[in-house]
Amino acid sequence: MSSSSFKPNPLSLSVPDPALDRWLRDSGYLDLLDSSAPAPAAATAAATPTNPASASASSGAAADVLAFARTLASLLTLNPFAGLSTADLAKPTPSWSLAFVGAPGATSYSWPPTPTQARLRVQENVRRYARNYTALSILIFACCLYRMPMALLGMLASLAVWEAVRYCRDRWGLATRAPGVGQALLHCAQIATAILLYVCNMQFALVYAIGLSYAVMMLHASLRKLTPSRLSDPVNKNRRAQPRRS
Repeated sequence: MSSSSFKPNPLSLSVPDPALDRWLRDSGYLDLLDSSAPAPAAATAAATPTNPASASASSGAAADVLAFARTLASLLTLNPFAGLSTADLAKPTPSWSLAFVGAPGATSYSWPPTPTQARLRVQENVRRYARNYTALSILIFACCLYRMPMALLGMLASLAVWEAVRYCRDRWGLATRAPGVGQALLHCAQIATAILLYVCNMQFALVYAIGLSYAVMMLHASLRKLTPSRLSDPVNKNRRAQPRRS
């Protein structure tokens, strides 16, 4: 087919991805996309009259395992901070009990049925709960330091070294009177800090805290629904299902 079949349309628009995501989020379409899950493959296979019961059950289980593996692979290869901006970090911290954990009486968590919905949930929840995840990371790091006292002592010792360097520079005016001595003192403090942190295994505490914080964030962001559904609310459900009359 020649390229002349597709003529340029002056009314067509090219919308950037951040602007499109912002419009979908403000209009509520992200929530609709997350709530519109496709029918399970097992139910579709069971409803097929041509397949035997055993074959349909095995094919449905294989489809479920394949869908789970694809969703998990998409989560492992996803960059959750791709859509994060400084404006998201500047927003007020959402409520821990109602927004972050979920309101009581609502189904706030479910496994994403498709890789697309998994990526959608993770990126949107990271934007919504960025400050909550930051606070959780600090708490996890504090717990790791509590479980590793040597790392905590190393961090306190390094802080004491830098406080002593600051006191000496201010007390004797090394920055103006003897800048060479001041620079040498700074280099000695850097070397002492590196040795202290290495001997006290601070690197292991950082690796544990970062890994555990990332795992908790990905688990919550992928399972947390964008719009929790009520367990028993048939009136509102029927009201949303009815079309609006003009």
